[in-house]
Amino acid sequence: MIFLPSSRRHLLSAVTILALILIWRSSSKVPTSISSLVLHQPKAPPIGIHVPLSDLKHQILPLANSSANHLSPPSQYFYGWGKDAHSKSSNGTFQEALWSQPILTPQLEVLWQCPLEANRFTNHIRLPNIMQNISQVPPRPVKLETRVFWNPTIIALPYWSENQYLVVSRIVTDGNHQENVICEANICYTGSSDNIHPGEKPCTAEDHQYLGPSGGLRCATPPERLSVPPTPAERCEGKFGTYVDIPGFHDPRIFYSGKGEPLMMVNTQSRYACFGLWLIDLRSLYNHLPSLLSSSPKHLSLGPLKSYPTLTELTRNPPSTRSPIEKNWMLFYPESGETFIHYDISNPQYPLRGRTFAKVIGDGLTTTNLTDPLEIPCIPDIPENEPDEVKRGGTWHQATNALRLVLCDRSDTKCKRTQHNTVFFAIIHRKHPNFLHLPLRYERYFIVWGASPPYSMYGISQHPILMANETASGWHMDENWDDDPANAAVVAEHKILYGANSTDPHGGKTYWAYFTYTVSIAWAWGREVEVADMNVGYLDDEVILAIGIDDKAQGMARVKARDLLQCMRACPGRERFGGKEDQASSRFG
Repeated sequence: MIFLPSSRRHLLSAVTILALILIWRSSSKVPTSISSLVLHQPKAPPIGIHVPLSDLKHQILPLANSSANHLSPPSQYFYGWGKDAHSKSSNGTFQEALWSQPILTPQLEVLWQCPLEANRFTNHIRLPNIMQNISQVPPRPVKLETRVFWNPTIIALPYWSENQYLVVSRIVTDGNHQENVICEANICYTGSSDNIHPGEKPCTAEDHQYLGPSGGLRCATPPERLSVPPTPAERCEGKFGTYVDIPGFHDPRIFYSGKGEPLMMVNTQSRYACFGLWLIDLRSLYNHLPSLLSSSPKHLSLGPLKSYPTLTELTRNPPSTRSPIEKNWMLFYPESGETFIHYDISNPQYPLRGRTFAKVIGDGLTTTNLTDPLEIPCIPDIPENEPDEVKRGGTWHQATNALRLVLCDRSDTKCKRTQHNTVFFAIIHRKHPNFLHLPLRYERYFIVWGASPPYSMYGISQHPILMANETASGWHMDENWDDDPANAAVVAEHKILYGANSTDPHGGKTYWAYFTYTVSIAWAWGREVEVADMNVGYLDDEVILAIGIDDKAQGMARVKARDLLQCMRACPGRERFGGKEDQASSRFG
């Protein structure tokens, strides 16, 4: 016989009644007007930030990354900026205008200035900054390096790091597999001490052996092979049929997220088509990064949390907009903490595809296109009757990642970062083919767009940009260097001494790096900023460009943001009431 103390005689019946209540509660529908039995109701989340899936009501979002049709959440969840988002009107007052057209504020004036003239033949603007070589050979190598490296992508390490940069490069292979390596690297300087940057050391004889007389960027640690898990291809049909069996990833780009995460985007087999784009945190691949990013001497931190600890595929929504081969997407990060993917740029040749971008809502999934439907395409189309056949045709392509820029100088004590003086910028290419329809040259242009909703396009370079020692294929050597007075003087003297018909280039400069393309951009090393601000810079901050050369070499250049974004043409804004707002007409070239 079981004996229960007097205080416990009703325990069994109480448990039974409680179980019955729970069963009834779980099987019945509770009216929405009755609050849950919670002592303290949680505050409603801000619109657009961390919205739980349950709040999307009738919308259904898949939790797994599948190829099913993705339904978009309501439009009020697209942006994290609330009703306090304002724009400045023409009379100088601020008014609520969440969906206003881009206002060409005084902060943008620096973009329209043209301190340098374009080459009269090639139409390029040549900057005084030189392109320098990159070498993967570390100090005191133990064996001869016979591999060929190309397609570099670079980010700066924090200012407290022993080394300055992180470099990822592809290795030229037989085409049956892809291979990429990573190393920490430093820049050495050559010439007078006037050219030195903080923390740089002069080039040694060994540096010149591997970098050439102009110095450059050289690995300080032995290159390590990056191992990324293979991914399956959903389907590779027709001319892409052989792509299924090529192991390894290609076209990596490394960059910092808005939170300071060191991310790598790679192109590899897709779960939706043939090739797609995937993200992974570099700390999952390179063991030295976690401790480095969490060791700031001024700010106690464990480093930014990982949003992509494993390989995660990015998507385009709806599935009908996807291509068999996806590439060259770029992510941008507003101050709100959200993540957006910029898929395509405006292109009059493809009106149905045009400019497209979307918000990432988790696990690589995205909303549908969020481009303002009234935005007028900003990318110019070169007319077919262009008299110079070298300038005709060509297609526009996104090239690099995006950086956030504050349109004032870091050295200016009055400069304060706000929503209204902050933009994004990136490099796009105009690819020109030769008579065999193979790439003849990539022209480097910059685009700028707003850093707050609706993220409107503001401007594009009027002229393609060249470095001081870079040439453009398609033009004669004399035409390439027509904008170089020193070279013109040498050529003229040579023609006087030896005759106009003497051997080209008449004693002047020849072709160098005439087939170049920019893989990535990053803020240069040396700024005393914390990891969370590695993606943000100012006009007087330097940008480091990672450049591929002739598909068999690699280079880099450092240029202040102000110089890269000179002589831009303002975008036309948006259509309104069937007509075009003419606010930017005075800024067109």
